[in-house]
Amino acid sequence: MKAFIALALAGSALSLASAPAKAQEPPKTEVMHWWTSGGEAAAIKVFADAYTQAGGVWVDNATAMGENARAAAINRMVGGNPPTAAQFNTGKQFDDLVDQGLVRPIDDLAEEEGWKDVMSPFLVEAASRDGQLYALPINVHGQNWLFYSKPVFEAAGLTEPPTSWAEFVPALEKIKEAGFIPLSLGGQPWQERILFNVMLLADGGKDLYLKVYQDRDLEAIQSDEFRAVVEIYGKLRGLVDPGSPGRNWNDATNLVLTGKAGAQVMGDWAKGEFINAGQEPGTDYGCTIGLDDETLMVGGDVFVFPAVDDEAQLGAQDLLARTMVAPETQVAFNLEKGSMPIRTDVDTSAFDACAQKGIELLQDPDSQVPVFDILLSAGLIGSLDDVVTQFWNNPAATPDEFVEGFVSAFEQDS
Repeated sequence: MKAFIALALAGSALSLASAPAKAQEPPKTEVMHWWTSGGEAAAIKVFADAYTQAGGVWVDNATAMGENARAAAINRMVGGNPPTAAQFNTGKQFDDLVDQGLVRPIDDLAEEEGWKDVMSPFLVEAASRDGQLYALPINVHGQNWLFYSKPVFEAAGLTEPPTSWAEFVPALEKIKEAGFIPLSLGGQPWQERILFNVMLLADGGKDLYLKVYQDRDLEAIQSDEFRAVVEIYGKLRGLVDPGSPGRNWNDATNLVLTGKAGAQVMGDWAKGEFINAGQEPGTDYGCTIGLDDETLMVGGDVFVFPAVDDEAQLGAQDLLARTMVAPETQVAFNLEKGSMPIRTDVDTSAFDACAQKGIELLQDPDSQVPVFDILLSAGLIGSLDDVVTQFWNNPAATPDEFVEGFVSAFEQDS
């Protein structure tokens, strides 16, 4: 893979040779992001190397954890000292910046490069506001993955996960009886929420998931189907280890890849950690999308480009955007990141068996749902996170209280 990436970056540099650049000095780019784990660091290095080979100077500004990095970038932009580019997730996280005129639309650049012709319409819509592209999608992440340790499953007498969470709970109990951590979870609100949403989609189905988050259907939240998911979610509280609270997601992944834990529910950015550790799907670990490989919860990462007047910075932004979306760079970056390319016109044959599952589902819009970050406001997301994490961390909390909290959060947001 390393040789492949080196060749890809060389090709990318050649393809970007025609990009405009300042003759006086190379374009200098400060990039703010939160990619600090092993797999993430390897991925962002692909972008940095490609940008350097294209003639630019990359200035890395990494801050651990997404909320911290976003807050730092927003403060810089509001304070009049913006970076060249800043990372956000696909969704509504950058809406206020757009409303304040602090983000540069990149429609002209996208039109010139033909990006919209090779991007999923879903991604284009998610990155656009009022018909204008205000963010550059750079990958597609599936959020509803289950990664599991093949050796741990074998030791517990399991071959593969069941196809529903109702059936998976007894399997996790077998892993616990075998002396391993059944479910490796980072006890942070966003991770607890991802686990619940993955279960809602898997056991409640696409219809219930969209009724709750897209249609804001309160009757769906009060349904027996929704309540059943909450009940199973509550049972998982006894199937994580005491070290879970406050644990980072990549540390939870490490428990699986080192054979200390059976499984982890996480987006496919976790696969970057397996890749970085030299592990192979099907041999060292297994992967399923939503337990049955039928529906992909689609999100991803984007970069926004602050509105600036300086011609040198505008040129640096243009070169960075072209570098990130260049076909060769897209392949090399996503191979390291564990995600999938945003371009539909690239060769994906080098991607592993796990990624191929996701790539196949990306061909069919009916096999996809958006992550709830795309569907809901930041305020409502925060309120729902509070409901989920309070339930998770209080064994005495009941499913009725969970349902009431969800209904209340939606009602207050209406």
